[in-house]
This record gives sequence, C-alpha cells and structure tokens, in this order.
Amino acid sequence: MTLSRQALVVDDNRLNSRLVEIFLARLGWQTVVVDSGAQALAMLRARSFDLVILDLRMPQMSGEQVCREIRDGLGLTSLPVVAYTAHSMPEERGRMLANGFSGLLIKPISFADVRNICAEVISGHLP
Repeated sequence: MTLSRQALVVDDNRLNSRLVEIFLARLGWQTVVVDSGAQALAMLRARSFDLVILDLRMPQMSGEQVCREIRDGLGLTSLPVVAYTAHSMPEERGRMLANGFSGLLIKPISFADVRNICAEVISGHLP
C-alpha cells in the first residue's frame, strides 16, 4: 500500500482553497486547508508535507512573508511551495521564484494546472 502525498493549502478565500482541495483529492493527495499564514506556519511546525500551495494575498501575513518564513525561519528549503495568485505577468513569476517559491498556479486554475504542478513536484522538476 502506498502512502498518499500530503499537501497544505493556504488561502483566506474558502472557495479558492476548496477548489484546490477537490483537484488534489482527485489526484490522490491528502489535503489540509488553513486560511492564514500563521496557521500554515503552525501546521508546518507540527507535521511534514510534500507540497504547500500558498495564496499571495492574505490579511496579516502575505504569501511572500509566509514563504520567507518557511525557507528561512523553519529551514524547509527543499519543500515545494507554490504561489497561488491571480497575477501572471512574467516579472511576477521571476520575483516569486527569486523570493523562494518553487512555482506558480495562476487563478483561475484548472484541474490540468494542479495535475501539472503535482507531476512536477513528484518528479522533482520544480526549480
């Protein structure tokens, strides 16, 4: 029996996080959903995940701040952290990757988008 992969989805918009959760479940992933950066960091301190999908625009703590804390504060440098954003300009992508994100999911997302990100995580091909 194979163990399912574990994903942490962080988004203050329940509709957005539910959509990602449904897509991940279709791909066989177990998902934990939280709605703030503080909750995400607490969850990452408590257990391990194979993937984090992180909204960029949240109250109190932006996705970029959470990603920096994941990388620098928690030392999780190899954990795939995917930015979940409506901003798709090429310079945004470069900035996100420079700030420690492993990849981007651009809203609105499709099942194929999530499947592709998961395939990249599994194969180790995220930057």
